[in-house]
Amino acid sequence: MPSAAQLTVPTAAIDSPSNKAMINYEITQKVAKVKADLLTNTYGTNSVQYAIIDHGNIVVSGQSGKNDVKGQKPLTKDTMYGIGSTSKMFTTVAVMQLVDQEKIDLDTPIVQYIPEFTMKDERYKQITPRMLLNHSSGLNGSSATDADLFEDNDTYAHDTLLEQLAGQTLKADPGAYSVYCNDGFTLAEILVERVSGMDFTSYIHRYMTEPLGMANTKTPLDSPDSAKMAGLYYPTYIGQLPNQTVNLIGAGGIYSTAEDLAAFSGIFTGEAKEVLSGKSVAAMAQDEYKTPLWPDDADSSFEYGLGWDSVNLYPFSEYGMKALTKGGDTLFYHASLVVLPEQDMAAAVVTSGGSSMYDQLLANEILLQALKEKGTIAEFKHEKSYGAPVKNDMPESMLKYSGIYGSYIGTSNIDINEGGVMFITSEQSPVNPFQIYEYSADGTFRSTDGNTMINFVTKENGRTYLWIRQYVSVPGLGQTAQSEYNAEKLLPQDLPTKTKKAWKQRDGKKYYLLNEKYTSLIYLVLPPIQLNVSKQLPGYVLDKRITGPNTAVSELQIPGMNGRDLSGLTFFTQDGVEYLELGGRILVNEDAVKPISFAKKSIVTIPSSGYAQWYTISDKDGGKTVKVNMSTNASFAVYDAKGTCIYFSVIGGKDQVVLPWGGSIVFAGDAGTKFEISEQ
Repeated sequence: MPSAAQLTVPTAAIDSPSNKAMINYEITQKVAKVKADLLTNTYGTNSVQYAIIDHGNIVVSGQSGKNDVKGQKPLTKDTMYGIGSTSKMFTTVAVMQLVDQEKIDLDTPIVQYIPEFTMKDERYKQITPRMLLNHSSGLNGSSATDADLFEDNDTYAHDTLLEQLAGQTLKADPGAYSVYCNDGFTLAEILVERVSGMDFTSYIHRYMTEPLGMANTKTPLDSPDSAKMAGLYYPTYIGQLPNQTVNLIGAGGIYSTAEDLAAFSGIFTGEAKEVLSGKSVAAMAQDEYKTPLWPDDADSSFEYGLGWDSVNLYPFSEYGMKALTKGGDTLFYHASLVVLPEQDMAAAVVTSGGSSMYDQLLANEILLQALKEKGTIAEFKHEKSYGAPVKNDMPESMLKYSGIYGSYIGTSNIDINEGGVMFITSEQSPVNPFQIYEYSADGTFRSTDGNTMINFVTKENGRTYLWIRQYVSVPGLGQTAQSEYNAEKLLPQDLPTKTKKAWKQRDGKKYYLLNEKYTSLIYLVLPPIQLNVSKQLPGYVLDKRITGPNTAVSELQIPGMNGRDLSGLTFFTQDGVEYLELGGRILVNEDAVKPISFAKKSIVTIPSSGYAQWYTISDKDGGKTVKVNMSTNASFAVYDAKGTCIYFSVIGGKDQVVLPWGGSIVFAGDAGTKFEISEQ
């Protein structure tokens, strides 16, 4: 590998005489600032950092928004952000570097490199490195217990992945179709470590960040200075949060800056040929998503390559340009990298708050502005629409598509009437406004504004999908396109009396999380899970088909994003208490959560299981102020009657809190940890 001196990407190009002679991007710099301010003022983003690179030179760079609460740490180009799943591009490059060295073959089974990799499903032996990188491995999704923590680089989630996968089955034949999968990239991270003989953090520094001069790109294992991180905030919690560590580094745990990500893009534009061969760069940009289950061609933001979310990103396809993109979303950080390899240009946007979609739109807009200022494009293209519905009588055969459709986020009720009007409502949130679409002469359903077009497609696997194509316009930030099988039709089933009775007893019950580490973000953001058996689709709870008194399975086979992160429900009873196992997490039935009795002094002890201890707050204790003494390897959190976290000691700093009426309190820590609670 080359030395850092050989591959350092210049970052002072705004002042470069040769660049000034060519173009100074003054208009683009102004437009970028205006649109970045729009993100922070209008679209819920706390802070944003952006950069454009052109032929190896940073030509536009800036930031907007608030950083720390007191305003004493201004945002700079060196302020670091978590880049979430944009980290997957580092993992992909690492694998492809080892392909270049003939140490990995993309189509040789993973078990040849990681012999102890095993699953309950014999098909796992067919999984290859290519399938990890193009999301077609058939793995269920995300084994994320203890992965998202505050200021804690615990490697549990990485270290136990093989153990967790050993107890799982696949949701599809390896290679059958691509559906977004985090576990595939953690497995690829482990693959890099096994083949290279280095830990992943050391590997990416030696072979990527150092050669490319990316001084502000770190992982949690570097223990980066939290003072250099962008400030984090959560809508329902007052004050600044500690830094977030995503400890599945290869899937989503890298920190970086917009300028560093712009430098990283040189790998894909030909500016950093010593880092990765042109052959591997080209292989990453191929259409890897085209399987029989993928929707027909349409404008979209998701068409997987190796690592890439899209290898043909709209709207650049409208200008005849190849565009590659990878976005990333953690709970608090978001990122987007958009690369135009044929133009030798890229834009990177990273934010605290907001979303990767907004980040991608900003990256698109400033790249298009730069291309116009440069003279590469003459004018901006008009935004697109599928056109308003053209009235026509609907065939009676369309009525069969009414029913309940499921995706990984829940279920929707689709009701088509004889007049050709389709109503879509969320089964989980029936109070939300329903969506209305009208039958059109071409056999599709369309929104009145023409931006959304819907078909129903029955594939060779016998499953029926809701295919949604839409153009989404965000004022001031342009337009993105989506084409996806949004959900899959679910069929009702009769349940035996014993099974029906068992689930009826759980219907409407809340389940409380027990086995997340005391530093986990989950205690802040996840209220108790309420289990609701479907009223409209017998035999189901959410997208999961009930298979017995204590089990339900998710059987979705949806390519893209909406069939990701599937997990079944398994209930078990110990000492008369019912527990729920859900994707590696253990939860307890609300019936076991009793009011805590606050005497002048109370003691709570974490049992040998290590499970967190939950209590409700009785009416007689509501309004009381309590003080909690505990060790450093512990935390407690308090929730109001709606399940919103109003105090979390990992963030809070103070050790006393007013108890809300009808709320709850949780104590988390290592087994044996004691909490002394005293009324003030």
